Amino acid sequence: MAFEHKPGSFSLFKNDKGDNPNRPDYTGEGMSLDGVPVKVSAWLKEGKNGKFMSCQFQEKTPKTGTNTPKFIVSETEADIPF
Repeated sequence: MAFEHKPGSFSLFKNDKGDNPNRPDYTGEGMSLDGVPVKVSAWLKEGKNGKFMSCQFQEKTPKTGTNTPKFIVSETEADIPF
């Protein structure tokens, strides 16, 4: 059985920044409180009170190819004359 995140939880893993210093230090996946899958990014920062993580999350969107239709018309809708 594969691991599944519970609502309100996420996992972060060290990210390879390569030649781009703006890439997040850590990335991962999780689930919002509403049960929506999210992508999570975190940057290590230095502030007046010491080190901290600045984090961002966004909803995961399914990858679509260029040939994927934007909408699907059912046979009954296709018969409508307008």
